[in-house]
Amino acid sequence: MKSVEPVGRRCVLLKLTDDRKPLDEYIFPGQFVQVRVDGSPSTFLRRPISICFVDYPANELWLLVAVVGDGTRRLSRLTPGERLNCVLPLGNQFYWDFLSDTKVLLVGGGVGVAPLLFMGSEITIPDVEKVFLLGARTKDDLLLLDEFRKYGRVEVTTEDGSMGVKGFVTDHPLLQQEHFDRILTCGPTPMMKAVARYARERDIDCQVSLENMMACGLGACLCCVEKTVRGNLCVCKDGPVFNVKELLWQS
Repeated sequence: MKSVEPVGRRCVLLKLTDDRKPLDEYIFPGQFVQVRVDGSPSTFLRRPISICFVDYPANELWLLVAVVGDGTRRLSRLTPGERLNCVLPLGNQFYWDFLSDTKVLLVGGGVGVAPLLFMGSEITIPDVEKVFLLGARTKDDLLLLDEFRKYGRVEVTTEDGSMGVKGFVTDHPLLQQEHFDRILTCGPTPMMKAVARYARERDIDCQVSLENMMACGLGACLCCVEKTVRGNLCVCKDGPVFNVKELLWQS
């Protein structure tokens, strides 16, 4: 553990390193880790956490953690030098076959913004325009805005109107005023379903990173199953990233 940094009102950013080997480019945006939580007697299962960023020069892996229970509370109290047992990388990735004139919208809500930072940093194709649309309850719940601004234009919404446009991400006027060739999204399921409806209505390719409850992370326990056009699939093994056309979500 290199550092534990508070972010927003209820999140921490864990920066990890591996002194045994470098973090080579085998980790991809959209993948996640399964973290073992030691020192928390009530936490029996590993916790799935999206990979937020990989800083290759610093050999750092970033995990953005929302502190909501005993397990994540223990993670928030880690100190530099402590070891964290992680299984990684797990799951599939966002795919990108972008053309040079592609305009990409990356939509995140709450702690669901995490994988979009890594994705945005990895899109380095010339002339691909990246727009981040990030939503939260209040301005104090918006996360890592300065980091996102390093990789593209940032627009925000807050439910109370304390920063940016008041309302949900789907209330932002850019959705009506601008054209996008692809949408990538992660966050609360109602938000992703609303974004998916927007994309379907406009025939825009849209990928979602699902946050179903996971236990094993390997497709063995079947607790994260999602209904798709290919049958019931495990989000941890067959996802977490899916094209919305695969999902049996209702409009």
